[in-house]
Amino acid sequence: MNISVMNQAMPPTTLSVKSRHVAVVGAGAAGLVAARELRREGHSVVVFERGHEFGGTWVYTPQVEPDPLGLDPNRPIIHSSLYSSLRTNLPREVMGYIDFPFVTRPGENRDPRRYPGHREVLLYLKDFAREFGVEEMVRFETDVIKVGILGDGKWKVRSKKSSFNDNNEIISKSNAEFDDEVYDAVVVCNGHYTEPRVADIPGINLWPGKQMHSHNYRIPEPFRDQVVIVIGSSASAVDICRDIAPVAKEVHVASRSVADETYTKQPGYDNLWFHSMIDHAHEDGAVVFRNGKTVLADLIMHCTGYKYHFPFLDTKGIVTVDDNRLGPLYKHVFPPALAPYLSFVGIPWKIVPFPLFEFQSKWIAGILSGRITLPSQKEMMEDIQAFYSTLEDSSIPKRYTHCIGQSQFEYNNWLAAQCGCQGVEKWREAMYSMASENRRLRPEMYRDEWDDHHLVLEAYEDFIKYPSASNL
Repeated sequence: MNISVMNQAMPPTTLSVKSRHVAVVGAGAAGLVAARELRREGHSVVVFERGHEFGGTWVYTPQVEPDPLGLDPNRPIIHSSLYSSLRTNLPREVMGYIDFPFVTRPGENRDPRRYPGHREVLLYLKDFAREFGVEEMVRFETDVIKVGILGDGKWKVRSKKSSFNDNNEIISKSNAEFDDEVYDAVVVCNGHYTEPRVADIPGINLWPGKQMHSHNYRIPEPFRDQVVIVIGSSASAVDICRDIAPVAKEVHVASRSVADETYTKQPGYDNLWFHSMIDHAHEDGAVVFRNGKTVLADLIMHCTGYKYHFPFLDTKGIVTVDDNRLGPLYKHVFPPALAPYLSFVGIPWKIVPFPLFEFQSKWIAGILSGRITLPSQKEMMEDIQAFYSTLEDSSIPKRYTHCIGQSQFEYNNWLAAQCGCQGVEKWREAMYSMASENRRLRPEMYRDEWDDHHLVLEAYEDFIKYPSASNL
């Protein structure tokens, strides 16, 4: 999506700098860099992390939730959506934070591949936390129960110590008391990969087969000799259909983003087909696609994304989620009526996440200190309404409000201009584009074959200026 409603960049002002007491919710990739940037700006920071280690969604667990579709609101939540075989779908040079390059690091358990497995990403995040002393700001195994605004504009954060059962599911300690604290500001970094979205399929309630969401997929073995339908066309669907094809009897991929007549067999596979979207399901076990084909399936796997979910956040109705539009948010970060003391990091999707988190965090930190100014509440709301109108005029559904795709680099550079810092490197933007095209042309081999060697050299020449990379 190439949508942009960026205002003229405003350079940082020379106002007196203030130190705020700030709560950060979550110690994943967004929370880690938010904590670092807030402390760099001189703020006092406490990070709440319900798990027992850094990493958020990058912490792999073989455990899955008892509700395979993830629709039961009372189910124990498994935070991670990682599957065992997952490798990054972006090259490591592109993925890393701007001033802490994601280079190959020494160690017998490190993954040197350019598109490494998920464990290497987790180790990188732990390296980042260690390098910048983030751990001393984090309260592990601490679940945020409620975040609410007080009469004086400050925020009350209610938390409770959590622990884990034998299945590595987070449970609250029955004897733990609530801990209430007051903060000047709250930065929400809790991720958005735990509350599944599922496809609406006519007749599915009478269909006798099994259903699950990719959030609860880990390994292919449970699907041996089964006929599986995978719904989706994004990264998880592309990976998972190929992961299970070697053991499944048949794999059929359904996508709403292709023409209704679509029906193709994937080259190199004897049992993998691509279809248009499912039209309806029958109580006899049949699933009918819009292309007219019918499949008797054992299981439907929804690789259909996630919903924004903030069960702990009470804004008195000021911030809402409507068809996966979180709003109103100025530049996907600040609710105007509560700015700058409530903010969100990591809401946009179809992006290179870590650098975007970094630019958002710099902006939030600078605004909280008074070094950078926001427009008035009225001006921010007008900007949001103009953005919504642009989406509507372009017939872009509400649920794609935060899908910024190719506009991410313009967005990041706008944030950088606000902060008075360097924007996205030209090589990073070019490498992202070439990697995306390579993934389209070589869906089976893009992680191990590429043609952007000149950009890799340029990246590593750039990395030399950062101490964390230059001494490796």
